[in-house]
Amino acid sequence: MAVAVPVALVVLLLATRPPAAQRAVRSPLLGKRAPALVGATIDGGRFDLREVRGRWVVLNFFATWCVPCVQEHDDLVRFFDGHRAAGDATVVAVVYSDSDQAVREFRAREGGEWPVLSDPKGRIALDYGVAGVPESFLVDPGGVVVSKILGGVRDVDLERLLSEARDPSLPTGDRSG
Repeated sequence: MAVAVPVALVVLLLATRPPAAQRAVRSPLLGKRAPALVGATIDGGRFDLREVRGRWVVLNFFATWCVPCVQEHDDLVRFFDGHRAAGDATVVAVVYSDSDQAVREFRAREGGEWPVLSDPKGRIALDYGVAGVPESFLVDPGGVVVSKILGGVRDVDLERLLSEARDPSLPTGDRSG
């Protein structure tokens, strides 16, 4: 009984918490221009966040060894594919403490056609204040960070955040956490 009650309380707490995708959190970046994001992609190209100005950007930090990152991948694919034709939103990823080869193999199996930046020294993660993965940011078409999300994302939650950010008159709760 002494063990069962605390275990039941922990299970209850975890079962009633909102999913990680719904945990928008405070960040010193909210309301500020996103830090520069320029670098080499895992396929040998170059990426510059300024080149996608005019579109909403989901900036996702991930690793192939991260279970929630793998779980959120299909949702990122759905979000990316859902906005591809309109060209109003996109996804950009940054590799976090993982090898580019592992990421290339993962994408060959699981799909995903957005740019993936290599970050071998962790400088991009440091600039964004990333402590672990998955973490994502929603950046508006002007390059301003409007949300930071801890944990795995779901496409429906990304769509909700996008709708709220596009129309500040919608009831949002606290976007910053």
